[in-house]
Amino acid sequence: MADLFHECGIAAIYHLPGDVHPLAPKKDPSQISRHIPRLLLEIQNRGQLAAGMTVYHPEHAQLIDTYKNVGTVTEVFHLNHQKEATALMDKYAGVAAIGHVRYATCGADDRGNAQPFERHHIEKHKWFSFGFNGQLANYPQLKEEILSQRNFHLARDTDTEVLMHLICQQLSGDRLPKLIDVLTHLSERLDGAWNMVFLNALGEMAVARDPLGIRPLCYAVDGNLFAAASESVALANLGFRQEDIKNVPPGHAVLIQNGKLELRQFAPSTRRAHCFFEWIYFANVASTLDERSVYLTRKRLGEELARQETLEIDEDTIVVPVPDTAKAAADSMAFTLKIPSVEGLMRNRYMGRTFIEGTNREDKARMKYTPLPEVLGGKKVILVEDTIVRSTTMKVLISQLRDRGRAKEVHVRVACPPILAPCFYGIDMSTISQLFAPKFLKPGEKMTPEIETSMARMIHADSLKYLSFDSIARSVGLHGDELCQACLNADYPTSAGSQLYQLEVNRTPGESGRAYGS
Repeated sequence: MADLFHECGIAAIYHLPGDVHPLAPKKDPSQISRHIPRLLLEIQNRGQLAAGMTVYHPEHAQLIDTYKNVGTVTEVFHLNHQKEATALMDKYAGVAAIGHVRYATCGADDRGNAQPFERHHIEKHKWFSFGFNGQLANYPQLKEEILSQRNFHLARDTDTEVLMHLICQQLSGDRLPKLIDVLTHLSERLDGAWNMVFLNALGEMAVARDPLGIRPLCYAVDGNLFAAASESVALANLGFRQEDIKNVPPGHAVLIQNGKLELRQFAPSTRRAHCFFEWIYFANVASTLDERSVYLTRKRLGEELARQETLEIDEDTIVVPVPDTAKAAADSMAFTLKIPSVEGLMRNRYMGRTFIEGTNREDKARMKYTPLPEVLGGKKVILVEDTIVRSTTMKVLISQLRDRGRAKEVHVRVACPPILAPCFYGIDMSTISQLFAPKFLKPGEKMTPEIETSMARMIHADSLKYLSFDSIARSVGLHGDELCQACLNADYPTSAGSQLYQLEVNRTPGESGRAYGS
């Protein structure tokens, strides 16, 4: 799927007092911050727009110091230029650090919106930096509340700045608040997904996951080395043993204060609402999220596709995945049906971010994928995709398979139920009008062969089939009540999410923009 994006990813690392850990670069605890770019590279799938880090060094004049910019991790940290990268890491050395990669669902695409956000102050506990993964569904209400107060001003149109103001409010006054209390008060104000990494000039760190656990968050401890990241693969590839990698429970935070680490609950978790999209699309296929393997989930999605397949299979039938996230499902489907799975679509893995003037989604799809007529010519192609959001890319791919690939037939199989509602928790699905499936089906309505035929006709496919709704929970291996599937059934796990959906439903036809701000 080429037309869907995630909000961001976060990472943290801390070399606690004691013997030098074997993973410390140059055998120096103050160089542990050098691992942040490496951690961020492993979660680059979660955001390619901007990257940054904040480091803590008790012997530097800048007790905490932030470096960030627009671009990929490689671009921001000059990883293709050894001298520049080394000089940068020398300047931003520290015993602790937090990091962030960003894709924007709101806010401008400039350096000012890159994270972490740092707030300077003469008092050490009020001098802090943080990175945020998610989206606040009650952002409009929080923004209005802040701006209603005299002399208050917001410079950026983003929920991250609102979160910074809320943190500042908790740190105001002469008292020295406990980090756990700050998180508790925040949880009472925030509605949505809000995983966070926090670091202040006292050297205190907090790695927190919202009470619903909407976005994944993992951590690992080995002796006196602590690290955290949005996905487990980042920690495993850094060198932590699999048995040492754990999930931060919803409503909990890992706190580091006075050189000591503890896992504390800061808010009740009355239910879980893990985003199912993490398993079927966003997460690295090598990750394990909340004890559920991403790869095995996608494999089971393919088995579900095979079980519901009614197409007559002949010697010319082949399965072709849309690279890359649909490959595991496609291979599994083909294996179950005992037909070949071939790479008839090749992805240009070196295109990266592009600002070619005039490019739209259709142009980018043509640039990104190349069909192989030697593989596709004269074949009955079962094209497997992880999901269809706007259908723009799918239309282009089908056209390419027929015209350039010379496929005889193209039958689309989607390893996900229809996307029927927007996401208000950090995924770039802005409005109902932008989505493909709601033009044919409403939440709660049953899919019929007639509807699938109409959908297939719209994207110029010979046939189209989606997975059933209940297949998601079976494939992930969690009860449906433990997953957020609001984009499938409009059942939002928070009150603000439900309110935003009603605003979307009640919008004037043809009205542009979001119902919930930019």
